[in-house]
Amino acid sequence: MRINTPTELETFRQDMLSKRDRNKPCITVCCGTACHAYKSDKIASAFEEEIKKHGLEVGIAVKRTGCHGFCEKGPIVVIYPEETCYVEVKPGDVPDIVSKTIKENEILSSHLRDSESRAGHLAGIKETRIIDHLLYTDPVTGEKLIYESTIPFYKNQMRIVFGPNKQIDPKKIDDYIYIGGYAALAKALSKMTPEQVIEEIKNAKLRGRGGGGFPTAKKWESTRKAPGEPKYVIVNCDEGDPGAYMDRSLMEGNPHSVIEGLIIGGYAIGASEGFIYVRQEYPLAVENTEIAIKQAEEYGLLGKDILGTEFNFKIKVHMGAGAFVSGESSALMTAIEGRVGEPRPKYIHTSESGLWEKPSTLNNVETWANVPLIISKGADWFSSIGTEESTGTKIFSLVGNVNNTGLVEVPMGTTLRDIIFEIGGGIPGGKKFKAVQTGGPSGGCIPKEYLDLPVDFDELNKLGSMMGSGGLIVMDEDTCMVDVARYFIEFLCDESCGKCVPCREGLKQMRMILTNICDGNGKEGDVELLETLANVTKNAALCALGSTSANPVLSTLRYFKDEYEAHINEKKCPALVCTNLISYYIDPKKCKACLICLKKCPVDAIEGAKKTIHVIDQSKCTKCGTCFDFCPDKFGAVKKITGEPVPPPIPKEERVFGGGKNE
Repeated sequence: MRINTPTELETFRQDMLSKRDRNKPCITVCCGTACHAYKSDKIASAFEEEIKKHGLEVGIAVKRTGCHGFCEKGPIVVIYPEETCYVEVKPGDVPDIVSKTIKENEILSSHLRDSESRAGHLAGIKETRIIDHLLYTDPVTGEKLIYESTIPFYKNQMRIVFGPNKQIDPKKIDDYIYIGGYAALAKALSKMTPEQVIEEIKNAKLRGRGGGGFPTAKKWESTRKAPGEPKYVIVNCDEGDPGAYMDRSLMEGNPHSVIEGLIIGGYAIGASEGFIYVRQEYPLAVENTEIAIKQAEEYGLLGKDILGTEFNFKIKVHMGAGAFVSGESSALMTAIEGRVGEPRPKYIHTSESGLWEKPSTLNNVETWANVPLIISKGADWFSSIGTEESTGTKIFSLVGNVNNTGLVEVPMGTTLRDIIFEIGGGIPGGKKFKAVQTGGPSGGCIPKEYLDLPVDFDELNKLGSMMGSGGLIVMDEDTCMVDVARYFIEFLCDESCGKCVPCREGLKQMRMILTNICDGNGKEGDVELLETLANVTKNAALCALGSTSANPVLSTLRYFKDEYEAHINEKKCPALVCTNLISYYIDPKKCKACLICLKKCPVDAIEGAKKTIHVIDQSKCTKCGTCFDFCPDKFGAVKKITGEPVPPPIPKEERVFGGGKNE
């Protein structure tokens, strides 16, 4: 089917709206990569088989959707129209869900079509239809919550970009059109000039969601005005930050939103060809994107004379080789050209000379997905969300030492405290918050005194960090900040292309110094040398990877300098993490001779027997921590110590239990 005009598109949408029953039961199964790993595809197939078995296939739909965001509790199943939400679902749960929740829904659905009946039957639903053990349990109140929108993780978000993921099957273009998809494209092509599109993006104050927050309209305007043809528009879905998967989940779950934004961008800039650069580690994103492109071509939304206009546009998908540095704009473009993905000096911006030395605009996935929303709802609507200079929402990947890990979308300016504690549910095990690392490996670590910081581009930069693509790694009191800096510098050292000396050699030297400090070999002057190296790398590196690579070092030195000094001066790791600076011993007053640590020790460094207090032979101990991990919590006999000598072992004649205090 080809849609030839904006009017035909709207007619097609209205026809679907009239034919689809919003009260018809629909089972949505999160089939993003994370849930897919937990057999979500088998869960969806089990629903289809079970529904057919009960003869309900005509009245009930099963929809495989993209990521719902609450990855901590996946796989997630949401049943509409009531919005019943089940978490951590397994294939074996499907028969119960169908026989209880689905079949009885047929009886109750007619009573639930208005809010009054819905409220009146809620108690009955909970008693007869709801499977309690599959409901989300609020850890604070202990209450089991039926509806997805009542779960704190969801209700404290504003999901304008990511929200449609749970509503559509990414492999079906009709689902996207049904919720208003491609209406923004129709509006742009039929009612707006390219200059007006750019002006609307400018008035919305949309800033790039992939790194430094550069004004999107400014980049588009530069490319449009730059001499040279053809011009190109590009989607950056390289996303190499550890723990970050926002872009992947959008490309997997709602590729049409990105494609629509890219087409609009191409129209505004004067490009007739676009590229979607996806790292090859994202096979599902590649698959769904290629399907979406093919469907858009079949509907006449890509190709020649789009929607009856003279605008032509095509899209190609390019799979990257997985190098972190390829996320940098010029490196990404050289990779698309078929060369090694290395950055080049930007004496001339890529907006003037980019892909094949032609004017090119590169934005990340989330930036492009915001474009249709701005064109459809207007710049005033978009700029009313967020802060004065950082408008709209931002999707964050919330991971690390936090109860509710997953993808979070909130208005710009939301505080770190709200994200980590209201949405994220706080720190596991009642431990204390220590820091949050924002912006990926090139970001910085922010301490607890800035928990009430409004998160936007400028505020994070002031603290020596950055928004980046939106990674948030939460750290608790058991995190060593020197070790964190070492970890990220090591990552960046491995990912550096090696083209420029400040990045290549500066990172190597910083890694060596940090490793020595963590190993207990730090010396006076190391802190000052680290600062010097970091600042040189920051100011002299060729590309953004190099210039921001110093952030992990500079931010941890700024806020956690006392930990560096403890490592160097006292040979002590306050967080008890750095192996060479800690020791293990068994407290004779608490040892119960349970034999567990003795049996688990991989190097036979523990001496003991039944009714005999155990002792660690320090000459054999490799400090692997196995004894500490396996010692029962009720005993707590194995201790970690740092910066002090291990207490001498008690004499052998005193190790045997004799009915005294060790019984």
